[in-house]
Amino acid sequence: MRILMLNNEFPPLGGGTGTVNQALLQRFACVVDLEIDLFTAALGGKPEREQFSERIQIYKVPVNNRDLHHSSNRELLTYAAGVLPAALARQCALPYDFCFAWSAVPAGGVALALRSLTGLPYLVRVCGPDIPGFEERYDWLYPVLAPFIRAVWQHARLVVAKCDGEAAMIRRVDPSITPAIVPNGVDVAAFRVAKPRLRGPLRIICVARLIERKGQRHLIAALRRLRDAGVAAAVEFVGTGDAERMYRAEAERLDVADLVTFTGYVPRERIAERYANADVFVLPSYNEGMSVATLEAMAAGLPLVVTRTGGTVELVQEGENGLTFAWSDVETLTQHLAYLAANREHLLRMGAASRRRAEQMSWEAVAQQYLNMFEQLARETVRPKFYAVGAANVLQCSQTLSVRRGNDDDACDRTGGGPDQAAAAGVSAGL
Repeated sequence: MRILMLNNEFPPLGGGTGTVNQALLQRFACVVDLEIDLFTAALGGKPEREQFSERIQIYKVPVNNRDLHHSSNRELLTYAAGVLPAALARQCALPYDFCFAWSAVPAGGVALALRSLTGLPYLVRVCGPDIPGFEERYDWLYPVLAPFIRAVWQHARLVVAKCDGEAAMIRRVDPSITPAIVPNGVDVAAFRVAKPRLRGPLRIICVARLIERKGQRHLIAALRRLRDAGVAAAVEFVGTGDAERMYRAEAERLDVADLVTFTGYVPRERIAERYANADVFVLPSYNEGMSVATLEAMAAGLPLVVTRTGGTVELVQEGENGLTFAWSDVETLTQHLAYLAANREHLLRMGAASRRRAEQMSWEAVAQQYLNMFEQLARETVRPKFYAVGAANVLQCSQTLSVRRGNDDDACDRTGGGPDQAAAAGVSAGL
């Protein structure tokens, strides 16, 4: 089985989506009859090719990125423009069974174009900000993008959401879509269990991009209220983002800067150390699909204090392994933290419950769910026959396919037939 994957994020670029992609590739590398080509963005200004494992290759397209953890609109468009001809050349030389787009924008757009040009079917895994209304800072853009996003979903063989809350948001945008649910997972073995202290200041950790949607300003406000109430606490923010300057200024304004540490970016191989030094994990986010950081905190044996948003129902059992509150409800957030600071034995029990829940959400189980989907898609797909080899024949290949497809839009899911071509696959854009 040959799969084309499209994801503009992959470590060290991006956030949770790239982390999930990497974790699953590590499991897919053990599947003997699975070949995967991943097209992602390069960290530098030159195209790169990486042999991830024996049967998994990663092609990296330069987008001249300026921020390690956030892609600008220009970078998203640059990725799509660079990947489309490269992926098309690869498809023409050695056809795939299907495409896996890790987001509607930009990966889904490329997948939709490849479907139109070659009949290659695709599944799309929804990334939270893909969903109109998910993130307030994109409200001005969603009316423009919504018709495009719906088209990407409607032409996909499968639309994948990470939790029931995310699926419900998708259905509100397009009631015709019935998403499959595949949660995120966590590698429990990579995290040693934290040892919350029975006394001393409550050590709070928040691992997230420093952006408005993540709501760190509400945690800073709660820290001020805790100080006023005589509750000793300190916060560590792990991550970077365009709101960092504003959050630093807010901590100064509220006179709690001495209680706040901005650690910045922490590499994946060192992130477990940060959780291990904390007593409780807080994520005051406006919206989530299913937070990778929350799963990591669970694996580290930390109690959770999080907003009631996507993934919360699946990850948090109220009072057992965590406490929840509404977006921007600083009063309730403060009360939860004050309670945990005063009841350390309960905090310890909640942390142990988090670890037990995390042990039930392995990446191996998640990988198996995707493999079942892959088998279903592969059974339904007949590969088109191509004789083009290399980037030089991309235009001819796409023109031939356009004629072959005619005006039958539905035929693109069942185009042609024939065996794989044993050809060395030429890739455009210098990859």
